Amino acid sequence: MSYFENFIKANQAYIDRHGTAHLPIKPKTKVAIITCMDARLHVAPALGLDLGDAHILRNAGGRVTEDMIRSLVISEQLLGTHEIVVLHHTDCGMLTFKNEELADFVESKLHQNVHDQDFLPFSDLEASVCEDVNLLRDSPLIPDDIVISGAIYDVDSGHISAVEC
Repeated sequence: MSYFENFIKANQAYIDRHGTAHLPIKPKTKVAIITCMDARLHVAPALGLDLGDAHILRNAGGRVTEDMIRSLVISEQLLGTHEIVVLHHTDCGMLTFKNEELADFVESKLHQNVHDQDFLPFSDLEASVCEDVNLLRDSPLIPDDIVISGAIYDVDSGHISAVEC
């Protein structure tokens, strides 16, 4: 049996807890959170969020990319968010490689040349948070009145620390 089949079975228990409440499309806190896809990072419980409270946007490393900005424009302009949190985490896989190394590995495994792809690795966790916060602050698509914060989640303790950028 695949994990997906198990997920479908487990969904019944979730349905029983979820109930039939119709939540509004706009997030209750008016916050969008950019974070990593890492499975050790459960953003909602770590921040005390319930279903419908915030937009949680995820990718490898929680990096600000063109697609993240696309999603933020929709979140802000159509769905009323006015605050962004960039949340990176300790022990991130993005700290473990350089673009050239990953491109060589992908080419050896998939026989595809991805040497022109920036996978957005980083070597300094706090600096990566500030880089992404500053990308948002400098983007013409993110209004100046949007509050932007940065933080680091500790995967071992669950502690979240603010990062001043």
